[in-house]
Amino acid sequence: GKLMEVYFEKVSRFADIDLPMPERKTAKSAGYDFIVAENVMVPSYLKMMEQLKTFTAINEPLALDEISQITKASKIKPTLVSTGMKCHMKDNQYLEISVRSSCPLKNWLIMANGSGKVDSDYYGNPENDGEIFFQIINLSPFDIILHKGDRIGQGIIYNYLIIDNDKAEGIRQGGFGSTGH
Repeated sequence: GKLMEVYFEKVSRFADIDLPMPERKTAKSAGYDFIVAENVMVPSYLKMMEQLKTFTAINEPLALDEISQITKASKIKPTLVSTGMKCHMKDNQYLEISVRSSCPLKNWLIMANGSGKVDSDYYGNPENDGEIFFQIINLSPFDIILHKGDRIGQGIIYNYLIIDNDKAEGIRQGGFGSTGH
């Protein structure tokens, strides 16, 4: 048979757990549906902001590294929802992930980064095996539990172009968010 170049597979930490592969529901669907790989609680944004009140004595604008320090110290940030999946792609491809359109409309769940971009070199990285996560914020006043098997989002694989004088030679050193600062 033909050697597969573009495919989904389970990350090693879910190797022995029964999870369906991402799939398109109809012949004309662009996106592959992703499910939640394990139960996870998504705290209410309002409750998280209440917890941050200890830092609100700060009145001047903060630089990016300062807000990063507060985020790290408070441990208050978007919830990472695992899909248990990784995606093998060609070098000139990326996977774009977004929540289902019903998530904000019915459940008040949004993706913190609007849509996620998964680079081809994220696959199998040593830090987290290329595990695909959705960064979720719960805008409702209630904590929400996502159960294993809940449909959370979709992913579309795109080809991309680079400029003629591109000089990128870097090699990925880590996992989630490691190619930027």
